[in-house]
Amino acid sequence: MPFGFFRRVKKQVTGVVKQAIIRHHRSSGVVLFSDTTLRDGEQMPGATLEPEDKLRIALALEAAGVHSLDAGFPASSPQEIHAIQQMVGKVRGPVLTALCRTLPGDIDAAVEALQGNPDHKRGVSLFVGTSPLHREFKLQKTRDEIRKLVADSVAYAAERFEIVAFSPEDASRTERDYLTELYQTAIDAGATTIGFPDTVGLLTPEKARDFIRHIQDSVPNLNRALLAVHFHNDLGLAVANTLACIDEGVNVVQCTVNGIGERAGNACFEEVATALHLHADQYGRSAKIDTTKLVGLSHLVAELTGVRMAPNKPISGRTIFATEAGIHQDGLLKNIDTYLPFRPELVGAKGVEFVLGRHSGRRAVAHRLEELGLPASDEQVLRVLEAIKQVPKGVLIDEPLLRKMAGA
Repeated sequence: MPFGFFRRVKKQVTGVVKQAIIRHHRSSGVVLFSDTTLRDGEQMPGATLEPEDKLRIALALEAAGVHSLDAGFPASSPQEIHAIQQMVGKVRGPVLTALCRTLPGDIDAAVEALQGNPDHKRGVSLFVGTSPLHREFKLQKTRDEIRKLVADSVAYAAERFEIVAFSPEDASRTERDYLTELYQTAIDAGATTIGFPDTVGLLTPEKARDFIRHIQDSVPNLNRALLAVHFHNDLGLAVANTLACIDEGVNVVQCTVNGIGERAGNACFEEVATALHLHADQYGRSAKIDTTKLVGLSHLVAELTGVRMAPNKPISGRTIFATEAGIHQDGLLKNIDTYLPFRPELVGAKGVEFVLGRHSGRRAVAHRLEELGLPASDEQVLRVLEAIKQVPKGVLIDEPLLRKMAGA
């Protein structure tokens, strides 16, 4: 038999398998998390990661259960190719993907970067600007020229990768009829995922829903691909927009740990994952994310990128499970659920912290004294409470100071 015959048979079998996998993901109801901390997140000014840092974060994301990792942009530099190669053979669970422009050279760089990873665990994500602004000022190309770029580049990528995603950059400011044409073109050319990126973070949840409904209703071959979303946070709505699209049935959501990224950042991975877990009854969807890994992952990324979290950042901020207010402290000591939306252990946090300060009440002071093995009579508690109220602003009431107040 000629070699070409076996190649055609292999391609046909691979196509059948790919479509079976896509049908499985579309029908399962499971939300697949694609993380772009290592690529889009790293684009945040000052958040540059060394290859060994990227590997540590990738392994932590693997442990948390992400489906795929946007590992980097190979065409940007040989160093980026090297960083991606460090993950090959070490990060085995998630699919490793590389970002590419609609250029053969970018796709060839991705082939080099991901060489050695199994075919079903490597892929490319192609993007090209499609809005009138991008067409006129950035690319100087017509709609037809960009459509041809998409068809040719996706076909070129599909010859080299089983997993090919296509996203029209600035999709939320692109004409809807043109989006529909591009998505149909990409799927016909071999795309297995189509993405909807809100590149400038402009949308509201209602408008995001409307876009997804339009795509679902207007792309005739959508059943042959997965639908993904990627939201930026310029209006503080990236998490809300992502959840709205989950409610509309999208298959893949792309996020970053701590929501880091360009400008105001991206949809926050740990916030989307926790909200989806807590409201599975509302969304009717599940995800294979180990929420107990979220706080550790969040702090690891903050440490390695040098991008500090706000103390009151949802899920993983320093004060999320800390309280100084006397009424709240009293309620938490009686029943921990009185002032918590979820328990610390759900996301891997240590526990509730009772901070002593001017707003604290008797019960919290007594609790802390008992923890330290100090007398906690009503008289002693009142004396310590009065001493606390005299402490100057900014002074931490730590164990030595509390012992001094208690006369120990």
